Amino acid sequence: MAAKSIYGFWGILARIILRNRILILLLVTAFTVFLGLQWKNMKMSNTEANLLPDHHPANVEYQAFLKKFGEEGNIIVLAVKDSTLFTPAKFNRWNTLSKQLAAFPEIEFVLSTDNLQELVKDSSDQKFVLRPFILSKPKTKKAVDSLANHLFNDLPFYDHLIYNKKTHTIRMLAYMDQEVLNTAVRKDFILKDFQNLIDEFQSDTNLHVRISGMPYIRSKNAQNIIDEIGKFILAALIVTSVIFFFFFRSIRATFISMCVVIIGVMWSFGILGLLKFEITILTALIPPLIIVIGIPNCIFLINKYQQEVKKHGNQALSLQRVISKIGNATLMTNVTTASGFATFIFTDSTLLSEFGIVASINIICIFVLSLLIIPIVYSFMPLPKSKHLRHLNKKWIDTFVNWMERIVRERRIAVYITCISLLVISIIGIYQIKISGSPLADMPKKSGFFKDIRFYEQEFDGVLPVEIVVDTERKNGVLKMSTLKKMDQLGEVIKEIPELSPTISVVNMVKYTKQAFYGGLPKYYQMPTSQESSFIMDMARRSSENGNLLKSFVDSTGQTARMTTFMKDIETDRMEQIKDILRENIKSIFPPDRYRAYMTGNALLFLQGTKYLVKNLIISLALAILLIALFMAYLFRSFRMVIISLIPNLLPLIMTAGVMGYIGVPIKPSTILVFSIAFGISVDDTIHFLAKYRQELIANQWRIKKSVYAALHETGVSMFYTSIVLFFGFSVFVISNFGGTVALGALVSITLLFAMLANLILLPSLLLSLERSIANKRVLKEPQIDILPDDSDDIGKLDK
Repeated sequence: MAAKSIYGFWGILARIILRNRILILLLVTAFTVFLGLQWKNMKMSNTEANLLPDHHPANVEYQAFLKKFGEEGNIIVLAVKDSTLFTPAKFNRWNTLSKQLAAFPEIEFVLSTDNLQELVKDSSDQKFVLRPFILSKPKTKKAVDSLANHLFNDLPFYDHLIYNKKTHTIRMLAYMDQEVLNTAVRKDFILKDFQNLIDEFQSDTNLHVRISGMPYIRSKNAQNIIDEIGKFILAALIVTSVIFFFFFRSIRATFISMCVVIIGVMWSFGILGLLKFEITILTALIPPLIIVIGIPNCIFLINKYQQEVKKHGNQALSLQRVISKIGNATLMTNVTTASGFATFIFTDSTLLSEFGIVASINIICIFVLSLLIIPIVYSFMPLPKSKHLRHLNKKWIDTFVNWMERIVRERRIAVYITCISLLVISIIGIYQIKISGSPLADMPKKSGFFKDIRFYEQEFDGVLPVEIVVDTERKNGVLKMSTLKKMDQLGEVIKEIPELSPTISVVNMVKYTKQAFYGGLPKYYQMPTSQESSFIMDMARRSSENGNLLKSFVDSTGQTARMTTFMKDIETDRMEQIKDILRENIKSIFPPDRYRAYMTGNALLFLQGTKYLVKNLIISLALAILLIALFMAYLFRSFRMVIISLIPNLLPLIMTAGVMGYIGVPIKPSTILVFSIAFGISVDDTIHFLAKYRQELIANQWRIKKSVYAALHETGVSMFYTSIVLFFGFSVFVISNFGGTVALGALVSITLLFAMLANLILLPSLLLSLERSIANKRVLKEPQIDILPDDSDDIGKLDK
């Protein structure tokens, strides 16, 4: 009775849609305009992608660090590695660039050769004072060489901060105002005013400026994401329309389908604006995803319409049957796809949760648009001509389906052996998968700013900031010699790790005070001895200027200090090893009963976030499998059918994971999405096949073989069409500049190809092999929802 009532519902819905065509089109237009007005609320994400929930201990520590010392990633770094810089004209132009940068309100402070300060001893007042590095503008090459020689040989405090002594690379550090750092102002400033200033400098001097720093990287990355949205949408439209036309050979059908998905794309942008979600590297994928997922809906609906027209030539009856017979099946497949995306909502990550919400809503929206627009538009058009129906009798498709039938009929043992072999090989490959916890892993490797990142890694030993916080738990505890020596000891440990840069901390300042105390001789750039410490530190405390220098390294109470080092972009395994080495040394050098010392920083936060994400998305995938298994049980009311349906959909996921292991694609926030997305989409084919199979069982008095082959011939063409569209549709993501997006597109495409073959070969083979177990009405009871009603059902006339 449930199936009858559902079927009756779809028959009623078909009549409502076709009797209110103009009204529905007006409502769709009005809602499209409404969502179009929400576009103004869309905005790019201006903050770092935080993969950890707010309450996670690592996040709590990081937020406490930011509150005490400010944003760690607020520095734009400029560097020049060119000996011609040390000529009067170019050197003075470099210093002028520093002044020009400092004049912008978005820049808080610039540190460069132009405003560099030397620490010197004032013997009369018994304190240290700061003296400008450049006393007068150099006018000769000799004067510039003298300054350079003094910088590289006499000021070790600035080594790896302003210069590299070995290569004579010069740096400039521009500190952005923290109030604009995480706003759209940052991006506008960097991509316009800042970039114009650098271009002008390069044009004037013929010097190549290397630019890096998190504000710059994030702004360039955000612009790349925006550029790729348009590129993906255009590529998806071209690829899907070409394939669609190749299958249907109808400009009219292709144009209607493109209109449907374009409206779906407009709705996806509108929903992003309506919910006020930011555009991230993930939500940017939704518009092209809607095109790729929406086209199969159009294929099923248009294919059914043409089949009905060919069968009896009655347009009204054909359109009503399209809605009443395919509408429910398409709804079920879209619900399973949406379920795959919706599981991301439960990951406790804002980034993934928003992606899951918007994607799942838009998948249901594209279904609604397909179901409303296609039948209504076709109702205003004449019947398809015979040339538009020729594709239904293509010999090559029949050859493909017949080939699959022969395999299922004659080579089932070979199918099982092949599947088991692939399963074993894939499981071996899974054990070779690595996790990537680097925030640079998905950045466009061919872009200029990424090449500059590699330059900074080579010249200054790293770009990813790692912070070590030392809380002495008592006021002014940082400036005690015992604490400073412990910090120096940890700094020596860090110096021995080749993937880390030398630390920057209050210890460097203390060493510099000793050098200043002994007349600036560089050999005294070292920690004071016990005898020296009392009067040197007393002089340092009396120096008000020195207090300003210390504020970057020590909090206002003198209780907590930071030690900053920079890590190279390295393998996650090595990153974990370094983290363990540091943790052990921190614990031994700073006893937990006297100090509270810990590591934080964006790089470590991203690493932990990735590991947290892996754990949560495994749960998410398990939830998707459970939800869809329950859904299949509700549809078919048979435990055996649930198991049979899951096998051909889980095997492709395992095979894809194996491929990732063998070709070296790591698990990271982008690639881990593959499994839930692919599973949600691939199970659609299973539903279509099993629904038609059950229908054939009833029509053929429960004869399994005949029903399986009939279902294979009936659904094989549509499954092949949709799988090809999905394969090439997801393949458009390989044109991305982001490695993660490329991997996502390629892996989902491969998985869906595996899934198509599994559903067309392995699934029928399982049904035939388990013939005795399922060849009775008790196993295949009347389902709760009849998603493909029998052709003999009377759907009525439109004029009733």
